[in-house]
Amino acid sequence: MHEVVAEVWRGDFLESVHHGTVHAAGPQGQTVLSVGEPDRPMFPRSANKPLQALGMLRAGLDLDGELLALACASHSGEAFHLDGVRRILAGVGLDTGALRCTAGLPIGEAALRAHLADGGEPTPLTMNCSGKHAAMLATCVANGWDPQTYLDPRHPLQRALHETVEDLAGEKIAATGVDGCGAPLFAIGYQGLARAFARVATGPAGSAERRVAGAMREHAAYVGGTGRDVTRLLRALPGSVAKDGAEGVYALALPDGSSVALKIADGSPRARPVVMIAALRRLGVDTAADETLAELATAPVLGHGRPVGAVRPAQILHG
Repeated sequence: MHEVVAEVWRGDFLESVHHGTVHAAGPQGQTVLSVGEPDRPMFPRSANKPLQALGMLRAGLDLDGELLALACASHSGEAFHLDGVRRILAGVGLDTGALRCTAGLPIGEAALRAHLADGGEPTPLTMNCSGKHAAMLATCVANGWDPQTYLDPRHPLQRALHETVEDLAGEKIAATGVDGCGAPLFAIGYQGLARAFARVATGPAGSAERRVAGAMREHAAYVGGTGRDVTRLLRALPGSVAKDGAEGVYALALPDGSSVALKIADGSPRARPVVMIAALRRLGVDTAADETLAELATAPVLGHGRPVGAVRPAQILHG
């Protein structure tokens, strides 16, 4: 079962707790931290995206730099994100009308305010997964596959991505679902997700793994957006690969192959970075030495608009 991984303190009163599962492994894959149900499969949600992007490269996608980072992204919907999606599509002779992702609003606070102020409505372009979908379409064009049906799990694109996720995770996919954006979603275990991220982070020069890792590291703003914790983590930990996912999922690997996969059981995002920083401490990362990591180590609890407490990692994570 999931265990208590974070506590919500309002002043000196314990108000709530978050249950979850955490798996952290060292450079050789040895277990450093195991809390909850690390053997049980779960849907990584958008933490699957770097693995799917790697699968697209293996299938012939020709993207690098910020556009490849955008293929791995749950972007905030800022202007540069939307421009990047258009560029991916234009590069293969398509426009935003080809996107089959669910219509959505920007998830970045400033981008959302600006979009609504301009009278904007939910669109496939502004949905946070549009970069992945544009890359999926570009992969279809490169292979002569039907771009109309690319979300079908039986489509050759999705079969190729299924195969890649299994290869990287070192285990069979336990279930296939439908993600919030409409794309097939592959369930794997926490150890498999951590193992897959370690493969990406340590990929040799010239490999598809290195291309994905390099794009995410060099263009962190395209992976998330302004102020997003995943973007801040990528910048604070040079050489790392990190991706957040819905329902409280987070995965990260360091350049030495150490890795973390976690999920907050109730799906809340507020405890997700707090638990990640605690897991990084267990891997030997000096999180107090970096301002960003130190700030993400707790999350503020507000009262009358000001901090009156904090979300903190549970004792079980301290070791």
